[in-house]
Parts: sequence; structure tokens; C-alpha cells
Amino acid sequence: MVTLDLRRLRFLREFEERGTLGAVATALGYSPSAVSQQLTVLEKEVGTPLLERAGRGVRLTDAGRLLAQHARVLLAAAEAAMSDLAALGEEVRGTVRAGGVQSAARHLLVPSLARMTSDHPLVRVEVSELELEQALPGLRLGSVDLVVSDDYDGHPRPRPAGMRFEPLLSERLLIVLPATHPLAAPGGPVALADLRDMVWVSSDETTGHHAMIVGNCRSIGGYEPDVRHHSNDADVQLAVVRQAGAVALLPLLNLPPEDPTLAYRPVAETDLGRRLFTVTRDRPMSPALTAFLRVVTDQVGRLASGQGRVDALPRGGEQR
Repeated sequence: MVTLDLRRLRFLREFEERGTLGAVATALGYSPSAVSQQLTVLEKEVGTPLLERAGRGVRLTDAGRLLAQHARVLLAAAEAAMSDLAALGEEVRGTVRAGGVQSAARHLLVPSLARMTSDHPLVRVEVSELELEQALPGLRLGSVDLVVSDDYDGHPRPRPAGMRFEPLLSERLLIVLPATHPLAAPGGPVALADLRDMVWVSSDETTGHHAMIVGNCRSIGGYEPDVRHHSNDADVQLAVVRQAGAVALLPLLNLPPEDPTLAYRPVAETDLGRRLFTVTRDRPMSPALTAFLRVVTDQVGRLASGQGRVDALPRGGEQR
């Protein structure tokens, strides 16, 4: 009788999802040789090859793909069993691994982490800054439980099967200029078309934020923007605006309420916005994850009710 080790089955599922031993090693914190050893042991346990050579790397055999499909079911059942056991206890306990885009991590996940430490001390919460594309393999495999991601008007994110997407908040996008820029002086909306000759700063070229800036400058402004600077850190983007005279297009959540060196202006041609949403696996959630999501939602409520900056123009943008 074959006894399947869930830990080694997870290595197989990780390989099916990520495609290389190196990627599995990075995700799980092992060396590639250790990953290879675990999969070799699994092959001996089941009595059939699971991997075969493919160029300089390896790929799953037919047996490997079949076992990986069963591993998906077995690992999900083990996760559900642990959730059910956790629900029997009087106190909420467990681990929640949460990630999000920078503004969500800073303004939602970190404050929620502080609340969880106080309200549910037996829950271990791990917070990382993650883009959705980075997080999806971990979400599918169970090494990430929650991601707070975003999309922009005209640039929706894909909605892969097996995931649950729930809205959190909507907010405006504002043009950010140096306070001394001539277009900042009147205090009203600024047309994207009038920023044709400006140097832009955006997030990394692989992100939705970068695609949103390029797409709107093309479709609304009628030009190809000179996106010369890139950073996923909003504070770095704002520093580029202050010190290098660039222009940015950022959500309210990224903007400091008081900064005399910056001017925040609505887009003249149209209203542009961003939506934040949660992404979890489309299956019953553990009590720990349920509790953490409740705290995150409460934090959104505090922001939207005036204890934050989601629903109002920052004071730094009112008069310049």
C-alpha cells in the first residue's frame, strides 16, 4: 500500500504551478537540490517516474500530472480539515498570510495587523507587499491566504477561476505636480493633453499602474508619455515629482494630506478611479482568515468615514 506524504505532494503541486525546481525552491525556502531530493523520494514512494528531462530542465510525466491533480484535492481537503478543527476551539487561532499592493499594505494590512495582535493574539499574521500576478501561484497553492489588489478604470485585472474577488473601496486618481508648476497655479482640473511634454513617473512596467498611465495618455491625451522613472514605492514617486519636476497620477490613498511642495489636481477630461479588492481562494475560509478580513473591512470603514483620506481631496490639493 502506498502512503502519500502531504509535504512531498506540496512540492509536486508547487512544481506543477511554477514550472521549475528553482522557482519551487524560492517559493518554499529550500535549495533546488533539496526540492529535487523530495520529488525523487516521492517517485520511489509511488513507484513511477514523475519528472522527465526537457532540455536543460525537467517537466512532469503523465503520471506526474495525474498525481499533481490528486495532490490538489488532497491538499485542499487537509486545509479544510485544519480549518474545521480550528473552528471547534473557543479562541480564534491559526496563521494568515496576507499580501497587497503598497498602499493597501501600508493603510489597510498593517493597521489590521495591529488590531489582530490585540483582538486575536493566537492568530499569526504575516504581511508582505505583493502584486496580484506575484501572489496568484501562492494563492492557488495555499502559501498565501489573502491579497489586496487593485485595478483602474479601463484597465481591469483578470479574474482567474478558483478565486473569490470582493470589493473593498473605490477612490479617485489625481495628477500630482510640483507646487511651482504653471499648471498647478489655477487650482482646477488639469488636462492630460496638456502634460504631453512632461516627464512621467510610474510603478514598474509590469504593473497595472504603469499600463493605466500609458493607456490614458494615449487614449485621452493623444500621445505616448515619456515615462522615464519607475518605482513601486509611492513615496519615491512623490520624491521624483518634488525634486525632478516629473508628473505622477496616483490614488488618494497614496497622497500625504499636507505637503506644500506638491499640487494635487483632478483629471480634466474625465473622472479616473481605482478600486481595491480582496482575493482569496474560492473555498470555505478558516476562522483566522475570516477574523482578519473583518478587521480589514473595519479599517476601510474608518478610512471612508473621515478617519482617513479615501473620500475627500487631501488638503494639500485644495489651494496652490
